[in-house]
Amino acid sequence: MKKLYRSRRNRKLAGVLGGLADYTGLDASLLRVLFILGLIFGVGVLAFVYFVWIFVVPNEEDTMIR
Repeated sequence: MKKLYRSRRNRKLAGVLGGLADYTGLDASLLRVLFILGLIFGVGVLAFVYFVWIFVVPNEEDTMIR
């Protein structure tokens, strides 16, 4: 079963888009470009979702079984 997490190894700011890329199987760079384009063209809700995601979704090491 796939787990949704914030990536530790594929992060630029908080690992949100890197973790989403791992979860969906898409390229992280593609998601970053789409996110920036969404911010430029006025989908301001993306910034809010990104900010909330930082606090709601756990870091990668917090989801791994030890």
